[in-house]
Amino acid sequence: MDAADDGMIYGADIPFARLCGIEALEVVEGRTRLRLALGPQHGNNLGIAHGGILCTLLDIAMGTVARLTAGRPVVTLDMQTRFLSPGHGVLLAEGRVARAGQSILFCDAEIRDEAGRVVATATGVFKPVGAKG
Repeated sequence: MDAADDGMIYGADIPFARLCGIEALEVVEGRTRLRLALGPQHGNNLGIAHGGILCTLLDIAMGTVARLTAGRPVVTLDMQTRFLSPGHGVLLAEGRVARAGQSILFCDAEIRDEAGRVVATATGVFKPVGAKG
């Protein structure tokens, strides 16, 4: 599945993702891929990516793959994040489902910079809500 150029993230309208500048790239082998070109609005007082934007990118990477797997919207129940190196330039995120049950999905994600360095990782628990479709 490829991402459409309609501002949607794999078929979901996520206004906050649009505000942040997060772009959907593709779904490959059950993994969602996202891109974020960092600008000054994404930085902290040290001039590196703010932890909040990294958490947002990780949450959307996991949430989109959970939604595609469940076939309906999901909400985040829990998320654990690890910040491993400073974020600069263009960041690429990838999310995957580690295990899917009937009522919750366990996911993980990572962010890498253009040089391939891991910037941050996360694990999360997601709950499907609403009707399938």
